[in-house]
This record gives sequence, structure tokens and C-alpha cells, in this order.
Amino acid sequence: MPPETVAAAPPPVEDAQASAPARRRRFPAPKITVTRVLLVVLWLGSWEAATAGWLDPFYYSRPSAIWGRLVDWFTKGTAFGSIWEQIGVTLEEAVLGFAAGSLAGIVLGVLLGRGRFIAEVCAPFIKAANAIPRIVLASLFVIWFGLGMSSKVATAVVLVFFAVFFNAFQGAREVDRTLVDNARILGAKPRQILTSIVLPSATSWILASLHVAFGFALIGAIVGEYTGADKGLGLLINHAQGTFDAAGIYAGMIIITVVALLAEWLLTLLERRLLAWRPPSSSAAADAQI
Repeated sequence: MPPETVAAAPPPVEDAQASAPARRRRFPAPKITVTRVLLVVLWLGSWEAATAGWLDPFYYSRPSAIWGRLVDWFTKGTAFGSIWEQIGVTLEEAVLGFAAGSLAGIVLGVLLGRGRFIAEVCAPFIKAANAIPRIVLASLFVIWFGLGMSSKVATAVVLVFFAVFFNAFQGAREVDRTLVDNARILGAKPRQILTSIVLPSATSWILASLHVAFGFALIGAIVGEYTGADKGLGLLINHAQGTFDAAGIYAGMIIITVVALLAEWLLTLLERRLLAWRPPSSSAAADAQI
């Protein structure tokens, strides 16, 4: 009789899952970093070369002029004072708006997510408020609160609130009902269910929204300063626009981008610390290598 054919056993599930991130990590980190740097250098070099030929540097500026404007701002200051003072004002407005808008969005989102009746009653009003072009409210806030910091913080709060609210609302809705029912059977009180089950379950939803929310806070602060202010990065960009200083506009954008990236890095550290209790997924392990 011919020998029996033995089918090859499939690899264990654990080994397959463990090898998935390894397959995704086939590109070393230094190679990726070098490629990114080369792309930036190629882009800036092409831009600089183009302004020497067919691009008018008066309208499009050039990397060397933008670098010169940044050096002037950080060494000699701006027309409105020290660049650090402008960054500090904008950052303070963004942080205050981010904190107030996030807190309000988390509290109302979780409460309405757990209160079905109140959510049904408030749904059309929330949708109507969300449909308002919130950037336009910056003009109203200037009329209501003046040219000081309050109008900029109010604009940032409005932009941040809805970004956090809907994620907190959905996160509170996605809590496992069986887990909640079991906790009630064991005698857990509503406050204990909220703090021990609902909030931990919604944490990932809330933290995901915070990454986007701080960007909205910066936008709110900049737009408020652009509408009317005596200090801030938005004022610098507005002044550069009025004087046809394209290099100044780009320089302001670069500073805002660096501030946003630093805030994103801090929020990522906070997210890892708050979600340290969760087991890492294979996709998260692979993304950590990027």
C-alpha cells in the first residue's frame, strides 16, 4: 500500500499572529527616516530652484527667504514684540480652549450617551448647533467679548467641543450592556458603573478625539487672532498678508505646525500612559514601528 499522505499542520494561531507584525516590520526605521529626509530636501530644493526660474518669489516666496524670516523673528523679534510672546499667547488661548471644550464635550457626551431620553430630546438641537459654520462665530465672539483672549478661547472651545462630544457620546453608547447588567446584579450603583465601566470603555474613543481636538483648538485661536487681536501668531500671519509678505505667512504656518506636532507627541504619551492596562494589538505593535 502507498504510504498515507499526511497533510501539513497549519501553524498555531499564536505563531501566525506573532509573525504578522514581524512581516510588517520588514523596512528598518533608519531607512524610512532617511527616505523622509530626502523627500523633504528634494521638495525644498525643487521649490528653491523653481523660484529662480518660472515661479515668482514675490507671490510664492522661497525656502531661503522663509528661513531668513524665521531667523529674524527668533533673533530680532517681530513687529509686535518677541516671537516667544506671540507663541505663548496663541498657545495659552489654544490650551484653555482645548481644556474647556474637551471637558464639556466629555461630560455632556457621556451623560447623553447613557441617558437615552435626554439624548432623544436634545438630538435635533445638537445637530442644528453642529451645522452652524463655527468659524463665523469668531466675529460674534469679538463683538461679545472684545479683542482680548476671551474671544479666542471661546472660538477654540466651540471647535473643540463637538469633536470631543460625538466621540464621547459614541463611546458611552458602545459599552457592553451585558457587563453593565452584571454589575447591576452585583449591586453596583450608577456612579460606580459610570466610573468603573463606562468611562474606561469610552477612554479610547475620547483619547482618539483629543488628537484632532487640539488641532481645532489651534485653529480657533488663530482664526480669532486673525479676526482681531493685538498679539499672537494669527496676528503675525494677518500682518504678513497685509504687507504681501509670503515668507512671513509660511513662517507662521511652520511655527504653528511645530507647536501642533509637539502637542500631538504629548497627547500620544498621555494616551499610552492611560491605556497601559490594555493588551497591545498586532496592528498597534506594527504601527509603533512607523
